Amino acid sequence: MNALFLGILIFSFLITSVLVVPFINLLYKLKFFRRVQKTTDAEGKHAKIFDKFNNIKAGTPVGGGLLVIIVTFLLYLILYPLLSFMGMRITTAYGQVKEELNILFFTFISFGILGLYDDIKKFFGFEKSGFFGLRLRYKFLIQWILAFIISTLMYFNLKIDIVNVPFFGVWRLGILFIPLSAFIIVSFTNAFNIADGLDGLAPGLLMIALFSFWLLAYSALDSPLSVFLAIWIGALIAFLYFNVYPARIILGDVGALSFGATMAVVGILIGKVFALVVIGGIFLIEVGSSLFQLLSKRMMGRKIFAVAPFHLWLRNIGWEEPKIVMRAWLAGIILALFGLWLAYI
Repeated sequence: MNALFLGILIFSFLITSVLVVPFINLLYKLKFFRRVQKTTDAEGKHAKIFDKFNNIKAGTPVGGGLLVIIVTFLLYLILYPLLSFMGMRITTAYGQVKEELNILFFTFISFGILGLYDDIKKFFGFEKSGFFGLRLRYKFLIQWILAFIISTLMYFNLKIDIVNVPFFGVWRLGILFIPLSAFIIVSFTNAFNIADGLDGLAPGLLMIALFSFWLLAYSALDSPLSVFLAIWIGALIAFLYFNVYPARIILGDVGALSFGATMAVVGILIGKVFALVVIGGIFLIEVGSSLFQLLSKRMMGRKIFAVAPFHLWLRNIGWEEPKIVMRAWLAGIILALFGLWLAYI
């Protein structure tokens, strides 16, 4: 890995480390933190189990993802032109640096704004007042609209319409690339959001995945993406220091939606969709367990698990939170290595 990119990562880590404690204090002043949820008997056993474990985290500031987004965006805005001026060779697989950056940051920021709206609605009580009363299905629809916009930009502006299938080579999808890409983006957006339920779980898995994508981006000589990932990883490590058990700050939907969608877009831009699926395997297990739970309840009239997603089920059967997170990270490392192997064959 180029020493310059490693230096950028360290610089991003240091800047975020300086800012994170004042940011936590600001969230306390704004009362932007998780509150105790009271479940009624009508809401069912699942809600009671969910509140049992999540009410422990009441009072923890939420919205750390906003700091990571702001730091990553501003540092990129400052560093990338500076690096270009200093003579860094700009190379990209698509020959459209501006278009690639537009897609990256449109994803990073637009999904972050959607998540921030969700956080504001929950933590300032706007759900009860009816203000900002966007229902879940409409939020899901907005995710699809954003995903289709991003996928259309990749197809028409960057001319991406292929999928690299390990052992079978490159498949050209044509216009079908757009719905497939949109599906991948929405899937990872919600998978990340569902996985972000234990201290350090989702951000730690993301950090592992991003290191893998960083290697792939560097191997592909994609300097804009390599710089973006270096800054993002550095900021994420600084955040993760305060997010591990017991967390002093939580990512929030502002980070979960943004990071899940951007992770998917990075995998697609690198051209390694199958590697993305493997590297992000734990996220897919999380969303898959919730999906199977929902389908079993509707189709068979009973639940497969006492509670979903998978990490909450493990908590319910007695696993301690740090134990689940550490083992998930280890599984994430193995999946990342396997995904890299698939990407390079």
